[in-house]
Amino acid sequence: MDVETTGLKPSEHQIVSIGWVPINGFEIDLGGAGYVVIRGSEGFSVGSSATIHQLTDDEIAAGIDLEKALEKFLQALQGRALLAHFAVIEKDFISRACEQIFQAPLEVPIVDTFAMERTHMEKMSTYPRGEDLRLARVRTRYGLPNYSNHHALTDALACAELYLAQTRQGRAQTLKDLRS
Repeated sequence: MDVETTGLKPSEHQIVSIGWVPINGFEIDLGGAGYVVIRGSEGFSVGSSATIHQLTDDEIAAGIDLEKALEKFLQALQGRALLAHFAVIEKDFISRACEQIFQAPLEVPIVDTFAMERTHMEKMSTYPRGEDLRLARVRTRYGLPNYSNHHALTDALACAELYLAQTRQGRAQTLKDLRS
């Protein structure tokens, strides 16, 4: 899964979109994929974050309420581990939103392709620097196609593909093996 936000701090910034793509065994289930744009509060503006995620104020105004977006996402996540690249961002934003709406944090097993790759690189005595662990850069090392960055659904698919490439290379057999 992936979120796009107006910044990096859950206490100050807002989620503007959520994308998810389920993996069943070792297959990506595009039929179960989902994407929602979240309507901002009255007077909300995406501001300069639009240069990153490309969502306009008009698209945000036509989005759905955060509660409805979380319900859709959590229904898709039911019985699954959350898979993300640099998962702390997704976990922190979704957990904060769950606390605001449902008065409970997100409690779910998490698998992080960023952490998987960092661990692999360190085991190979290749210590990653800066850009080495960005989703696009890691995908390139696995021979995966380039996608545009910062669209929640595309990034969720990119992460799912990366996870399958990592598992194919023997990093783990199932998401259960990798839960944090």
